[in-house]
Amino acid sequence: MNTISSSVQRVIGLDVHPDSFTAAILCGPTPAAAIVEKTFAHVPLPRLVSWAAKQARAGDLLVLEASGNSFHIARQLRAAGYETRVLESNQLGKLKEAHANNDKLSAVRIGKAFLAGTAKEVWVPDAKTQERRDLFHAHRKAVKRAVQARNRTLSFLSDQGVRLKKGSKLTAAGDAEELLRQSKAWTTGQWRIIEGLLLELRQADQARAHWRGIIAQEVLSDPLLLSLVRLCGVREVVAFGLGAIIGDIHRFAEPRKLVKYLGLNPAFDQSGAGKWEGGIGGHGRKDLRVLLIEAAQALLRSKDPAARWGKRLMARKGSLNLAVAALARKLTVAVWYLMMGRWSQLEEVDRRLSIKVCKIVGQLKPEAIAQLGCDAKALREKTKELLQHGRVYVLNPILNANSAGA
Repeated sequence: MNTISSSVQRVIGLDVHPDSFTAAILCGPTPAAAIVEKTFAHVPLPRLVSWAAKQARAGDLLVLEASGNSFHIARQLRAAGYETRVLESNQLGKLKEAHANNDKLSAVRIGKAFLAGTAKEVWVPDAKTQERRDLFHAHRKAVKRAVQARNRTLSFLSDQGVRLKKGSKLTAAGDAEELLRQSKAWTTGQWRIIEGLLLELRQADQARAHWRGIIAQEVLSDPLLLSLVRLCGVREVVAFGLGAIIGDIHRFAEPRKLVKYLGLNPAFDQSGAGKWEGGIGGHGRKDLRVLLIEAAQALLRSKDPAARWGKRLMARKGSLNLAVAALARKLTVAVWYLMMGRWSQLEEVDRRLSIKVCKIVGQLKPEAIAQLGCDAKALREKTKELLQHGRVYVLNPILNANSAGA
């Protein structure tokens, strides 16, 4: 049972939709003893705060299921002074499938699930973290669309017997058309299809570059995110994703809790004489875990001391995937310490880190660099200086003369 449920007099379950909500007021310490005092069906969502002012008492707890607008609603209610909890939708969804369902039953079920303690509570991100999460997911969707557009183009070319060399550029206007015209004699209809595919690919690539430029600017402007770039295998996208998904690092008391949150701790399933099955899939934050696995793969290809450790582990265990997962866990532990501020000053910025900084600054558009009041070269030098000395400095502009090392 949730520890807070014993001290709560009433729980108000909220089944929230985009335009309306249904509420059930429950009184009692356990699901079995809880009495449904009253239900309210299909109340217009803009009236939620005024409705709570009339119906909620001091000490009441408002509970809702995690959904599209639940975080916004929770922040809105908390700003109005109401204690609010958001419950994970996975368990509540299973309860809904096992029983009859309508909005009133859902509201009652949400309240009883909290009293029973069967549904995990979800952390409600602050407004800044929510904004970063929205930006992070927009970038990931743009990357997915760009990959799909390129694959569709290559698939069509392959169907026509055209195989391009690895690394051929299809997003450069003019060059791609010239390359494809030389590869084969196309009919008018085929060329129209190619033009449409190239147009779609360029639009997707421009969207990806747009979001990545914004992410690079966010990382360069935030000392906490920039500090993560020190880690081998971590660049602007991974650093920004860590900040967006993790949010307040202090909600993880120790590194292993962060490892578990991301799903990088091995889970297993073994009962009786059954075969042992385990791995890191099926739990945790898949969106961020995927990025950390990619970062670990890059780390394994490097000359970093951690890469040597990973290669020895791979040789001993005979599994590349196991070594990559272990490196991803090491990265996660290092991220926890960096975000907690437990780090030391670098003796120097090596060539690897210098190249990384150049690539991050290279993602910015000229107008974004101009907003920082400097040119690209000065921005690179100041960024390297900040990476070396620490992260206690003025955020904007990044070249503020008063910036100082930790």
